[in-house]
Amino acid sequence: MKPWKIIFLLFLIVGTIYVISNEPPYRQNSGSIFGTYYNITYKHDTDLRNDIEKVLNSVNKSLSPFNKQSVITAINNNQDVEPDSLFTYIFTLAQEISSKTEGTFDITVAPLVNAWGFGFKNAENTDSMAIDSIRKYVGYNKISLANGKIEKQHPQTMLDCSAIAKGYACDLVADMLQKKGIENFLVEIGGEVVAKGKNNKAKAWSIGINKPVDDASGSNSQLQEIIHISNKSMATSGNYRNFRYENGQKLSHTIDPRTGYPVLHTLLSATVIADDCATADAYATAFMVAGLDKALEICKQESLDAYFIYSDSTGKLHTKETEGMRIYHR
Repeated sequence: MKPWKIIFLLFLIVGTIYVISNEPPYRQNSGSIFGTYYNITYKHDTDLRNDIEKVLNSVNKSLSPFNKQSVITAINNNQDVEPDSLFTYIFTLAQEISSKTEGTFDITVAPLVNAWGFGFKNAENTDSMAIDSIRKYVGYNKISLANGKIEKQHPQTMLDCSAIAKGYACDLVADMLQKKGIENFLVEIGGEVVAKGKNNKAKAWSIGINKPVDDASGSNSQLQEIIHISNKSMATSGNYRNFRYENGQKLSHTIDPRTGYPVLHTLLSATVIADDCATADAYATAFMVAGLDKALEICKQESLDAYFIYSDSTGKLHTKETEGMRIYHR
């Protein structure tokens, strides 16, 4: 080899090593928020924990019914409050998705969720008369946003954005990271995910879907499937973690806003992929209420990709997915 070629090759090797050694590292921040955990990985020169927590706290102050000082708590208590931009955005999106899912997603389900012991207030009497009386106050068409204020047909109507707020928080953190010029990151809050760019192995981000076995402790690590995504959002809703037994019957935390009772169908888990995580989060919940057949119908209408796990009469697990979902795990 000619001397000049050797020198050029050495310069190329040294230059490559220099570039690699000066690449920003992948950092990870973890913590707790909204009664669950967050894990955020991103490629950047500096630690952004403070910026991340600032975003998460803004969502908590707006949309958490467990926060006594939040906007949604003030609305639930019928205080004269003007919703902030976060609440307004999510309320508008929730109403839109409620209409498209024929009410299987409904943020006014809060009084029913509370009555069954899965919400932000203590369980109440759940006989048929009590449930029927609560249902009078439930329904997305019984609330509206007009002149910058929430208007209720009934003062007893309460809102719970838990089935969309975590996804929205993921979106807001993702927006913050992108505004800082970060192109590679994974935002995960309570199982809801926004993935952008590549992981530290220069590949799409790998996200596991849990096998839906009863797991009230949240310690189940059995995976049904692994999804590989980039520049997409993903959310999963299931009935295998949040449940309780009453008179020997298993009660799911997924309450059908239309009937007032926990769902009893065979759909155990619904995973949705969408462009934004708030949308994925809301539709995953809607599908758990709607059931498999209706969920597939909505997917077709709204051009959504989804992966479902359900059981047959013997308890055996089966899966079904939209055609577009296949590219994410095969």
